[in-house]
Amino acid sequence: MIKLRSKKLFKRSSNSKQNAASNGACGGYGNNGAANGTGTRTGEIEWEVRPGGMLVQKRESGKGVGEVITVRVSTGSAWHDISIGATSTFGELKAVLSMVTGLEPKEQRLLFKGKERENEDYLHMVGVRDRDKVLLLEDPALKERKLRAMAGGPKPIGPGPYNTPIEV
Repeated sequence: MIKLRSKKLFKRSSNSKQNAASNGACGGYGNNGAANGTGTRTGEIEWEVRPGGMLVQKRESGKGVGEVITVRVSTGSAWHDISIGATSTFGELKAVLSMVTGLEPKEQRLLFKGKERENEDYLHMVGVRDRDKVLLLEDPALKERKLRAMAGGPKPIGPGPYNTPIEV
């Protein structure tokens, strides 16, 4: 976290009650919560670096790095409510889902607002909010390979430990 000082917009009065009232009457701009007893000093702005590298003023509403959101993940026949950090990636969401669904992260495809999202995409950067719905699909190519392996699909022909030619 980076802290920078801002310019003083108003002169301070010697009476602290009058100072708090004047800050509250002007919307509290620049006091960063000092009038309501949060303990932050007047004129000090807190900054944060977002995952995209942008330096922005820290939010006061509690919607930041520590926020936990609940995402409803639909798998077609079932759905799961997953609690995860708002600044997590889709790859981290896949890791949590692998524990719940049994599908490996590489077998999963996550769709949000009709688009497949990459593992490196951050949830909050693409607009995922609390109680939003994400669709989980099993990768069709990997699903087909699994089904062939389970059904005992066509075996390769040629020399090998299981394919030895028999001469009569």
